[in-house]
Amino acid sequence: MAAYRLNVRVFWPLATCGCMALLGLWTRAGPAWEAALLLALLLAGLALRPRRLAPGTPAAPKFDPRRRRAALEDFYARQLRLSPHVLGHSRAHVGLVLGELLRAGRAAGRLGLRGAWVPVGSAFEQHQVRSPDAFDVLVPLRLPPAASLRVERSPGGGGGAWLCALRVAASGGLSGALCAEEAGGAGRLLSAALVLRWFQGHVQRCLGAVRSRLQDRAHVTLAAGPGRPLALRVVPRSDYVCCHLSLAVRLIPAVPVGQALYLTPWPAAQPGALWTLDVSKPEQRLLSWLREHGPADACHLKCLQILKGLRDLGGRSLEQPLASQWGQVLSSYLLKTALLALLLRGPMRAWADQLLVERLEDLVAFLADSLQRRVLLHAFLGNSALPEAIGVPKLLKEASPVNLLADFEGPTLDKVAAHLLNTWRQAPHIIRMYSGHRYQKTHTV
Repeated sequence: MAAYRLNVRVFWPLATCGCMALLGLWTRAGPAWEAALLLALLLAGLALRPRRLAPGTPAAPKFDPRRRRAALEDFYARQLRLSPHVLGHSRAHVGLVLGELLRAGRAAGRLGLRGAWVPVGSAFEQHQVRSPDAFDVLVPLRLPPAASLRVERSPGGGGGAWLCALRVAASGGLSGALCAEEAGGAGRLLSAALVLRWFQGHVQRCLGAVRSRLQDRAHVTLAAGPGRPLALRVVPRSDYVCCHLSLAVRLIPAVPVGQALYLTPWPAAQPGALWTLDVSKPEQRLLSWLREHGPADACHLKCLQILKGLRDLGGRSLEQPLASQWGQVLSSYLLKTALLALLLRGPMRAWADQLLVERLEDLVAFLADSLQRRVLLHAFLGNSALPEAIGVPKLLKEASPVNLLADFEGPTLDKVAAHLLNTWRQAPHIIRMYSGHRYQKTHTV
């Protein structure tokens, strides 16, 4: 197939002869302008001659690989990569505040705690982006007396989540105060909504008891509201300028169900009794296993950070409602799930840092294909491809696979997939366009 392209080497002579021919036409200069016109036509034929490409040769890319690599590396270094120093100080402040808070809860008997707080999320998995100012922690609660787990898949609108209910066989004490009647009067269930309300009240009282002890180290307040997660706002009082960050620590009440699995309140269940399964600890074990079996300079977490950054930039050019749908579909958890699925295909040696662009391209292509097929399965639920070395809990092995894209409409997924591919193709241009300071504040982790 012939491709017509302008030959730059003859462009300026062509333009000169064309101007001479036009001047001759205007002045009627005789044979001279006719010769100039013939020369201009000859050069035009040379400039627009067909250039045949070998069969199977792709069209030239918009950006060559070296330029793409340079743009991505600069984007990562300037806007996405966290400072280990600042991250370390932020974690220390979070640990200090949580330690005092939970110690007060145990002493007063206000919180029915079971063990220490559990760090989860991107800040503790080495793939948070831009600033270490957001942390998620699970606060394990003691299971109410005589409570039993009953699996109950959501009838719809669960966003692909694994949902269940906690049936309470005996009332009284904590369980009686936080139970709701099951539909049809079949029994009593531990209410996620009532547990959240109870938990918020006790955290508020515990914070009041320790605020004076913390005032020299940090200013701590509690942020909560309808539809918002319970979070501590921590502003460290430090002499280090780099540590003057306002930290948000999201506190998530969790019921342990064994083998490092937890049940957490399902946000969409208000005021219902549904809980969702949290598999953060098995995910952390898998990431550790992958790191041990990969090259020393493995780039898989760096790929995830860059993809998050491109996701954030790619959404800036969209109008509603696609702008909101873009962020909902391409959640950080969905991006991590796509990465884990690709990593489990192996081999890990292919994730060396020198292959960053190739692996990112594979990740974007895999994600776009999943969106177009409307299927991206949960990384742990019913997945037989997980390595036995990480100790997959029996509950996860026996669970039915869950499609994280189940509740999104097909046309929406098609639009998101198309825009994702375009964002990747135009990545250097988009990074340059949105690299100004005013675009660097809004981000997701």
